[in-house]
Amino acid sequence: MKKLGLFPRIVIAILLGIGAGFIMPDWFIRIFATFNHIFGQFLSFLIPLIILGFIIPGIGELGRGAGKLLGITALIVYVSTVLSGILAYVVSKTSFPWLLSGASGLRANNPEEMLLKSFFKLDMPPAFDIMTALLLSFVIGVGITILKTNVLLTASLEFKEIIGKVIHTILIPMLPFHIAGIFMNMTQAGEVAFILQVFLKVFIMILILHFVVIIGQYTIAGILNKRNPISMLRTMLPAYFTALGTQSSAATIPVTMSQVKKLGTDEEVSNFVVPLCATIHITGSTVTITSVASAIMYINGASLSVSTMLPFIFMLGISMIAAPSVPGGGVMAAVGLFQSMLGFNEAMISLAIALYIAQDSFGTAANVTGDGAIAQIIHSFKQRLRLNENTKEQTME
Repeated sequence: MKKLGLFPRIVIAILLGIGAGFIMPDWFIRIFATFNHIFGQFLSFLIPLIILGFIIPGIGELGRGAGKLLGITALIVYVSTVLSGILAYVVSKTSFPWLLSGASGLRANNPEEMLLKSFFKLDMPPAFDIMTALLLSFVIGVGITILKTNVLLTASLEFKEIIGKVIHTILIPMLPFHIAGIFMNMTQAGEVAFILQVFLKVFIMILILHFVVIIGQYTIAGILNKRNPISMLRTMLPAYFTALGTQSSAATIPVTMSQVKKLGTDEEVSNFVVPLCATIHITGSTVTITSVASAIMYINGASLSVSTMLPFIFMLGISMIAAPSVPGGGVMAAVGLFQSMLGFNEAMISLAIALYIAQDSFGTAANVTGDGAIAQIIHSFKQRLRLNENTKEQTME
């Protein structure tokens, strides 16, 4: 099992969970319900720590970059991320009434509330609530950039490494068992067929949106550089397929860098933008998270109002900067927002994680491919800045 990627393990967990839900006795399913309860409590305890561990150093390190180039890149990345989330929201809101016809108002079962309950309760209250963690992260992160304090930045980076290890060695390996338990309970409750139908439809919609976003990014980059966006996309295909296999933006950096330079991107821009965007430019994941959140809210009868979803998307754009570079890292960075801004319970969060993980490779590939477009956009800005500086020098002469 360790040799398999996370996606195959999730698929196996779902299939085994469904099969066990049909044939296994109640006591067996209650064992998994107990595990789900403990896992959910541990995840709730970790959420504020994940927020602190990734947002503080994310803001702190971002604020120490190189002048204009960093500012322009960060602004373009944020706008790209937010627009991708808004696109996913608009498509979800307009398509779900017919795409998920008859699904609205049906609750995703929570193992805590089902007939087959946990054998015992084990509460793990978080040290502080999620909004406190978010505000504290912004205050400390911005403070680090203003005061340029190395002590706090170093401490936050070490804390990030600790939380990353917890995610990588405990949460991610345990996810397949947790998801298997969720699908066991849904199967014995008679809801699994409905949930799988929703998953499949939303999965296809997400893949289509990924390609729409990528084409949009390269259309803008092509216009700014007066180049054919389709030709640019063909050049970036090796990076796309490498990311599908590695499921990691960071692990794909060498290939991404090579292909971005083949686009004719300035050397300095390539060396700066590609590693930075591998961390902060996560439009594919934003599309997925927004679509998944909208689907789960819709099937639970919650309103997909602008006043609810837009603040979530704007905050998601910031949280994605903090996404840990492990499979499923994007959704881990967003679980706090699911709970605090959308009111998700443990079962809703678990379903969101399952659907996100199912397409994580495609989301990572979309992220990586989009990095090439961002690099070309920054390249065009740098060329214009250089042209303006040369013009000024000639005028002075």
